[in-house]
Amino acid sequence: MIRVELVSLLRSRRTWATIALVDALPVIVAVLLAVTDLGPRPGTGPAFLSAVLTDGTLYPLAALAIVLPLFLPIAVAVFAGEAIAGEAQQGTLRYLLLRPVGRTHLLIAKLVGVMAFVVLTVLVVAATAYLLGIGLLGHQSVTASAPGTASVSGTSLSTPELVARTFAALGYAMLCMLGVASVALFASTLVRSPLAAAMGALALLVGSTLLLTLDAADPLKPYLLTRYWLAFVDLFRDPILWHDLVRGVLLQLGYVVVFLGAAWANFATKDISD
Repeated sequence: MIRVELVSLLRSRRTWATIALVDALPVIVAVLLAVTDLGPRPGTGPAFLSAVLTDGTLYPLAALAIVLPLFLPIAVAVFAGEAIAGEAQQGTLRYLLLRPVGRTHLLIAKLVGVMAFVVLTVLVVAATAYLLGIGLLGHQSVTASAPGTASVSGTSLSTPELVARTFAALGYAMLCMLGVASVALFASTLVRSPLAAAMGALALLVGSTLLLTLDAADPLKPYLLTRYWLAFVDLFRDPILWHDLVRGVLLQLGYVVVFLGAAWANFATKDISD
């Protein structure tokens, strides 16, 4: 079942069209930066965007900061929201369950398919951003005196350190999207409409983002899904600031455990009438 989901994912035109749409904004931003040679002032705009004019190798991180708050979670919510609800809407869910495939196995296969989409999208965005960064924005040696230093603290990072921290940042982003996928997958077990499932997950994301801007919501902020999404920036400080990263990992794992558990409990006992 998992193999079927992965093959279907890779063969689907919608998969690649969605990835292309997510990737489009970083591409447009890279072209504009290269043409105008104007970037935001340090400390403003998406993380690392002010530094890419002097070191294009940092553009994958800037691209991640561009797509992570909105475009990537929307795509993940849509894919995960369709996982179960889409089968129910098309009338194929009962047929799938009549085969020798348990409900738990089916749910796991759907989750693996969604996460494969997340991994594929993040890697495509990062690879495209790296090529654009090198080709359009140039590359400088990462040294302590270089204006495009890789460290947010102003110190130098060796190439192996930069690569390792970049992959760690990508992994952190994937974990954050696993939290989104868990919420949307749970919603997908509740309703028959993929759109309704996706909108339910997006409502939580929008609500979380809005609450982060309100002082009155301070007691809730440490528990909001989107609170630590951009904490990957701390991987590029010297020394690394682990506080928000650790809290972010624990928070996302908490959402994954709660919502995947709820999805399994609901789907395992759900009456599939048609």
